[in-house]
Amino acid sequence: MMKITMRAGLVLATLLTAATAHAHGDVTPQAVDTTGLDPLGDENWRESNPYRGNELAIKIGKSAFAQNCARCHGIDAISGGIAPDLRKLEKGALGDEWFQERVRNGAVRNGAVYMPKFAKPEGALSQEALWAIRSWLDTVAID
Repeated sequence: MMKITMRAGLVLATLLTAATAHAHGDVTPQAVDTTGLDPLGDENWRESNPYRGNELAIKIGKSAFAQNCARCHGIDAISGGIAPDLRKLEKGALGDEWFQERVRNGAVRNGAVYMPKFAKPEGALSQEALWAIRSWLDTVAID
């Protein structure tokens, strides 16, 4: 009986450690198809979202958020407390600066990665994909 209990404890400890280790900073970005959006390139970032109100960008952004952001920021951007609730991000151009800073540079505190860099060249998502996500976030924003 003791062997089974110790083994179960070891399995549980391993699972808990794995869950903790993968809570932040280990998201493998999923490709985002931005076909149909005006190309922006990855060198010169726009200061504000060029796709704001663009229905195609909003559709792409919703899917891209679900694939790349929901793990930490919650389904439909409703945070469960792991990461900021992005529905509360300032709408429009006022929130674009913070959004751009965070997706391009990530977030590191005390050496721990809280959010990886998502923007190319360090990350895997294009400027088009990230502004599409921002376009969708504007549609779910709350005060």
